[in-house]
Amino acid sequence: MDPTSFTDFAGAARAVLAFLHRRLGFGLWTVTRVEGDHWAALQTENHAYHQDPVTVFRWSEAFCARMVLNHGPLAAPRLRDLPFSADTLAGFEMPIGAYIGVPLRQADGRLFGAICGIDPEPQPESVAAELPLMELLAALLGAVLQGELAASAAQRRAEQARAEALTDSVTGLYNRRGWDTLLSGEEARCRRYGHPACVVSIALAPDASLGVGPDALAGDALLIHTGQLLRHKVRTPDIIARVGERSFAILGVECKRDAAEAFVGRLREALERAGVRAAVGLGIRDPAADLHQAWERAEQAMRAAPGYGPSEETPWRSPA
Repeated sequence: MDPTSFTDFAGAARAVLAFLHRRLGFGLWTVTRVEGDHWAALQTENHAYHQDPVTVFRWSEAFCARMVLNHGPLAAPRLRDLPFSADTLAGFEMPIGAYIGVPLRQADGRLFGAICGIDPEPQPESVAAELPLMELLAALLGAVLQGELAASAAQRRAEQARAEALTDSVTGLYNRRGWDTLLSGEEARCRRYGHPACVVSIALAPDASLGVGPDALAGDALLIHTGQLLRHKVRTPDIIARVGERSFAILGVECKRDAAEAFVGRLREALERAGVRAAVGLGIRDPAADLHQAWERAEQAMRAAPGYGPSEETPWRSPA
């Protein structure tokens, strides 16, 4: 392995896969990221398959799931000899005769993904003896990953600090330019590491106000009040912006689907308790759709939500 390749996680992963291919053969090597019910290939070394190896497979149906979660051996030189393989092979998109893989974990022990090798043909039984070497490489790659994730979190904080200049003068939240900048930066991290994320869109009703009579909050006062409410509901790394005249957006950083859905439920309840009439929509980033598409989905869900008036603005636009 070329030590100069270890300048980042992606380079280290490519070097590990190239080394494993030279040492063990196998037609396809991948470093995968697990997220919910899906796994995605972050890096690949492909010498045997015509299919796109970056295609997202159902995690529950993938071989990595069965093996890494202790549902089978980590090394299966003759995969068809395993009792579960007939059903599994029938639903898989590529012919697989042999498998070997080890989990890839973060420093706190959480499963990040796996290093996996597959081949269309059965392989010698001796490949199983290479598992300790693969586990060592996975531990070393995990250490590189942990350092880069820490650096990535610091970069995110630096981006947010730089974007402080791109704030809305009324609410003090990020403005549309700040939102676009931070959304693109987070999307780059999601593509690199397979992070989960979500976007929440909020639109105040066209005639929304808070309270009645001469003391009712409307206009800028209502926007300020809503912005403060949103600030109290998000986590520290999350991003809130005023993206339109009467609309807001929240980026849930490293937020899984179940947590995102629970957050939206709490947000709707908080807005209702505060007397703020607003429509709320949720868009989830997944391996097949980026954050800009998640925002589009959130806008669509918001426009379909109760309380969204026909005269309300639609601030989302596809990036150029």
